[in-house]
Amino acid sequence: MKTISTLIFSILFLVSCGQTTKHPTPSKQENNLTSQKAITPIWDTIFDFNKYKLGEIPSGWSEYATGKDASTKWIIANDNGKQVLAQVSSDHPNYHFNVIVYNKMQAKDVELEVKLKGVAGNMDQGGGFVWRYIDADNYYVVRANPLEDNVVMYKVKNGKRTDLPLLNKGRTYGVDVPKLGNGWNTLKLIAQGDLFTVYLNNLEIFQVQDQTFTQAGKVGLWTKADAVSHFDEFHISLLK
Repeated sequence: MKTISTLIFSILFLVSCGQTTKHPTPSKQENNLTSQKAITPIWDTIFDFNKYKLGEIPSGWSEYATGKDASTKWIIANDNGKQVLAQVSSDHPNYHFNVIVYNKMQAKDVELEVKLKGVAGNMDQGGGFVWRYIDADNYYVVRANPLEDNVVMYKVKNGKRTDLPLLNKGRTYGVDVPKLGNGWNTLKLIAQGDLFTVYLNNLEIFQVQDQTFTQAGKVGLWTKADAVSHFDEFHISLLK
């Protein structure tokens, strides 16, 4: 009953904040590497960030940092006339992680999609998702990096970040991808049980199986070190 109450509260909260909420038809999976359970979204929403105040952290979200510096700065910013969610602090050391999570829901099985842009950064650029977020030291993360032109999935456990081996390929430090550049790219994740499937610009690129975090947690966005990054159209679907 507690889970049902939490879900109902989350839906009511999102509707009151003017987010786009819908009950879609099941998502189509492209080029699956292994079989997955049928995807049945039971609720979803898209954050386009246009309803929030410029220069401030969006209401209902919290920012966290871990590593060698405790500061971070997430705000609503203007990107060529469109409001986006941005991590704008650029003076962090290399082993530093910037996280922002949405506080009004907990999820175990979830589909996440976002448009991301690596704006600046000498040590790191780009970013990605966190899910099954317990606290600033314990969560999963997958990120796309325009400096390295790769996508990598990690677990952060007790503050230590470890890249995860790919299904049927082993520990390869993610996958190399076509040049990401300084424009918008679309990152997508489907998390079901211990199987995580990652897409970049609508193409499935790898899968990971891991059982480190098996309970529901918060979801959100992530950058590393000095990466100044913009995010838009953050789509969250809870899966049955």
